[in-house]
Amino acid sequence: MLDHSSRKEQFAAQLLAELTPLSWEERLKKLTGHSGQSIAFSTSFSLEDQALTHTIAENTLPIRVFTIDTGRLFAETYETFQKTRDTYFGVEIETYYPDTRSLEALVKKQGVNGFYESVEKRKSCCFVRKVEPLNRALAATDVWISGLRREHSDNRADLPVVEYDAGRDIIKVYPLIDLSEADVRAYIQNHAVPYNPLHDRGFPSIGCAPCTRAVNPGDHPRSGRWWWEQENDQECGLHIKDGKLVRIKQTAHA
Repeated sequence: MLDHSSRKEQFAAQLLAELTPLSWEERLKKLTGHSGQSIAFSTSFSLEDQALTHTIAENTLPIRVFTIDTGRLFAETYETFQKTRDTYFGVEIETYYPDTRSLEALVKKQGVNGFYESVEKRKSCCFVRKVEPLNRALAATDVWISGLRREHSDNRADLPVVEYDAGRDIIKVYPLIDLSEADVRAYIQNHAVPYNPLHDRGFPSIGCAPCTRAVNPGDHPRSGRWWWEQENDQECGLHIKDGKLVRIKQTAHA
């Protein structure tokens, strides 16, 4: 008899075979055809996430939608959040916030903008504002849908449509993984999907306002995230080695 993890890995392999040949919209519909699975979609109101939300709403798919409000988002992101609620009123967007006591302790220890001072402090801020709320949002979830695309990072060039995350004991599904930004933008335009106007102002990747800036045409999409740490490919795998900031390629995907 297979143990819990083995069963999940087996189901992930089954989903990979089923979903890979399909279009991204068909992937979502096929995924929800499996009964007994708790499926959640995390949105940050990016172009990709807006396309997924539209499809979920238009097809009334049984997928729980949630977002993480770090408390430091752009005003434009909050405006997009509200427009999304108004447009897709049939979709309830659960909102998770940082734990109040943990956030108070963080600010007391390193200040409201202490994340600029070191990688360690930035990671502490990310954990309190994003990771811990995400952990709560994904509790008791079997399948986690994300809007990741391979173009987002060099480290994701070989990322499959489905993978099993043993660390979280969860199956991750990336319906848009093989789409280009042009594909996503065309879908957004053709279906009149509301989206964050910052995407038209040089922000291909949008996170917290203090940690994100616009990039120049042709620059890597993630180069505007945590730019003070390193100007090259921006990813979470930053470490200090021999007193210098270096990048360690990660095998797990956030």
